[in-house]
Amino acid sequence: GGRGAVLVVPDQRDLARLHAACVRLAGEGAVVALSADVGPAERYRRWLAASRGLSRIVVGTRAAMFAPVADPGLFVIWDDGDDLHVDPHMPYPQVRDVLTLRAHAERASLVVAGYARTAEAQLLVESGWAHAVIASRDELRRAAPRVTPVGEDFDVARDEAARAARLPAVAFEAARQALSAGAPVLVQVPRRGYVPALACARCRTPAHCRRCAGPLALSGGAGRPPSCRWCGAPEGGFRCVACGSTRLRAMVVGSQRTAEELGRAFPGVPVRTSGAREVLATVPGKPALVVCTPGAEPVAEGGYGAALLLDGWALLGRQDLRAAEETLRRWLAAAALVRPSAAGGRVVVGAEAGLTPVQALVRWDPAWHAERELAERTGLAFPPAVRMASVEGTPEAVAALLEELVLPDSGELLGPVPVGRADEEGRTERERMLIRVPRSDGRALAAALATAQAQRVARKEADPVRIQLDPLEII
Repeated sequence: GGRGAVLVVPDQRDLARLHAACVRLAGEGAVVALSADVGPAERYRRWLAASRGLSRIVVGTRAAMFAPVADPGLFVIWDDGDDLHVDPHMPYPQVRDVLTLRAHAERASLVVAGYARTAEAQLLVESGWAHAVIASRDELRRAAPRVTPVGEDFDVARDEAARAARLPAVAFEAARQALSAGAPVLVQVPRRGYVPALACARCRTPAHCRRCAGPLALSGGAGRPPSCRWCGAPEGGFRCVACGSTRLRAMVVGSQRTAEELGRAFPGVPVRTSGAREVLATVPGKPALVVCTPGAEPVAEGGYGAALLLDGWALLGRQDLRAAEETLRRWLAAAALVRPSAAGGRVVVGAEAGLTPVQALVRWDPAWHAERELAERTGLAFPPAVRMASVEGTPEAVAALLEELVLPDSGELLGPVPVGRADEEGRTERERMLIRVPRSDGRALAAALATAQAQRVARKEADPVRIQLDPLEII
């Protein structure tokens, strides 16, 4: 209808693909891309082109949520559960929330799209504000790969090198078949590095640095001593504080070690890595093992023949309210890069079949998982079923702000709890208080916090207090 559009994606790789697709559809002059990678002068030129109506389509990363498009008629966010959509600077806006408000104010359409569905998006559906648009089961069966869960009691592959790489027999066979068919294989490993966590080989007590109590890790192959992940100090003479043993074992194996072991399990097959140091955008559609951390999966030409999602427990076992939701989102993003089942595409996930995220992946039903997730959070009174704020600072600063805070009658205080590293006596310099109210009192909570913070600023209090509404991390 001639109106403008704003489309926001998490990162630069997604932006490059989206921009190319929009240019093919609407032409070069109709589309501008906004991201941090563009210099300030060029970014301002593109900003003006959008505000003056010269370019009707704006695509970009997080900052594009504020793009001044002339007469906007459509707002789109892709993969709203990605934490890159949350601005780390005050007032910590989330792209989904900003676009929802803009769509309402401009009487425009909003599309929250992705392979997974967050509890926040599910709340929009259940409240009647939005309606779900999903593919039919027949279409999903035609497009999705075959998913096989493998629990802790799996049959380990007979190949010695495959056993060293922690590959179940079914995963080893899936990778072998895909490579034989001339297709690349994606291997998703939750942790980066070589061996990011060590423990005593005798009693399994986690190994810590003698200087700062940080976790010990191995950053390279044999012969290199472990070192602290916090202070970097080498630990050449480890001795367990619990049993006195001097031997160490790996608690978790990282992507670098996995790539090394897979190279032995599949001799002659190229092994490529994609992670924090170098994120690959694409890989050729040729036989190769592509080892990556979650979120760094490159797109393969023609799709992957198989995907191995290893160590699912490391994702599901995190102490985080969004652990299950985030794990399913990571798995679906990787599985979506695999060829359809009819073309031989397979996904092997290393997790128990009875777990809810695993069932959602096998059935390819993120909506079902989002319904259960929202129902569970509603029963526990956690966001998005309620509005919650976190107040973080020194104990004295937090206490002072709470004394001035005039909460709604429904307000509930949770905490305080210490945050950050503890000293030798177990004390921390900062603590956090959570404040919970029903969604109907969300504005009252925000106004009360703004008033209390303004009073602190007016008095020029020395210790800052960090206030965040509906924080991404709660536990």
